[in-house]
Amino acid sequence: MTQDLTQMSADTLLGLYRSGAASPVEVTQAVLARTARVNPLINAFCLIDEEAALSSAKASEARWQAHRQSGAPVGTLEGVPTSIKDLILTKGWPTLRGSRTVNPDQPWEVDAPVTARLREAGAVLLGKTTTPEFGCKGETNSPATGITRNPWNVNKTPGGSSGGTAAAVAAGLGPLSVGTDGAGSVRIPAAFCGNFGLKPSFGRVPAYPLSPFGSVAHLGPHTMSVQDAALMMNVMKRPDVRDWTSLPEDTTDYTQGLNNGIQGLRIAYSPTLGYAKNVHPEIAAAVAEAVQVLQDLGAHVEQIDPGFEDPLDITTGLWFLGAWTVWNTLTVEQQSLADPDFQAEAQLGARLSALEIAHLNQRRGLLGSQMRQFMQRFDLLVTPSVSIPAFDALPAGHSPLSPESMLGWTPFSYPFNLTQQPASTIPCGLTRDGLPMGLQFVGPMFGDALVLRASKAYENVRRIARPEIDS
Repeated sequence: MTQDLTQMSADTLLGLYRSGAASPVEVTQAVLARTARVNPLINAFCLIDEEAALSSAKASEARWQAHRQSGAPVGTLEGVPTSIKDLILTKGWPTLRGSRTVNPDQPWEVDAPVTARLREAGAVLLGKTTTPEFGCKGETNSPATGITRNPWNVNKTPGGSSGGTAAAVAAGLGPLSVGTDGAGSVRIPAAFCGNFGLKPSFGRVPAYPLSPFGSVAHLGPHTMSVQDAALMMNVMKRPDVRDWTSLPEDTTDYTQGLNNGIQGLRIAYSPTLGYAKNVHPEIAAAVAEAVQVLQDLGAHVEQIDPGFEDPLDITTGLWFLGAWTVWNTLTVEQQSLADPDFQAEAQLGARLSALEIAHLNQRRGLLGSQMRQFMQRFDLLVTPSVSIPAFDALPAGHSPLSPESMLGWTPFSYPFNLTQQPASTIPCGLTRDGLPMGLQFVGPMFGDALVLRASKAYENVRRIARPEIDS
């Protein structure tokens, strides 16, 4: 029986290309055909460029042929279909940021660092994935692009703000995608859509331009497997002088040591972080079962809370300040086109005084220091990824926006944007209603490779399931 190329990981596809059993053109054609069928159901892409994708695939195919004949070099992601979240600059395509306020009729001549690195690695760029306006919330809807839906149940949200990215990977519309994470925006949709997602240490993946939401915003891979995320990290981590906050060159090969296991690691397990309320009972049970798996794999697990109070007001305060900053760059006409949720965030940001902002940053610094000290005692911290399964997919402005409605249901994600630590989410089962649940690994600052290794140890014994969706 012929295998479905759209359901294969990047690592598997690279093996097929290497042997000549499949070609980048064949795979790209299959992904584009599936996208034509499935994207109308889930609205994961706001831009698809078939001509550019096929041209790139043909060039990759020629490079693979030369590689097989003479050993000529190929890229790390040579010929793998990949998508880019529509917050990230991509040369030749509009980057509209999910907003009607951005004029598409202007030169688009710059690649963001991550886009440039993916091109250099031979990835086949398919198009841009949907995002709420300026990535402003944990669900993916906007007046510009409508509602994006979850491949496991199209009546549910894929989460956000990297909802299009997550939905595309889950639905087999390319095995790799790039998302951003300012308060959980890689991990929330990865958890809701049953993918692997990684928020690297801040600065590990260069950004340009920097996010208006400041140093809480990270870029990270969204993939079908941990191995694929490691491959992407090897590409995405490469330095770019345009980002003055980026870390020094990293010589780590993130694919090495992935299967070294977690025997002897010290893992802190916190079911609620000491403050999370109303964790869905099926998620609590699934995460507890996953923790037992980690113990069975040889980890030393201690149930303990890190000891900090809920930093929701720090996160939303800094976030609303960013929204207010963006709002003041818009004309009155542009403001009239904005998502009502983004407008509400900006208005909340307008209320903050300079002294209140200074206090928020002081408290953030204390939280970061506390977590660095806590991680001296443990190699990893594990928690649920999100406290609830995916909720209903609704249009922008469907209910009044408040800090609690914006992020109160994802109490495990935003603390680690404030502390800038690496964190991943990996599926740990399905609810009785068939919706994915996620397990989060949090590492010490710069412990990205350890987070990937632990995630891979769990993946090796708990296979990631795939949704069944087609027209």
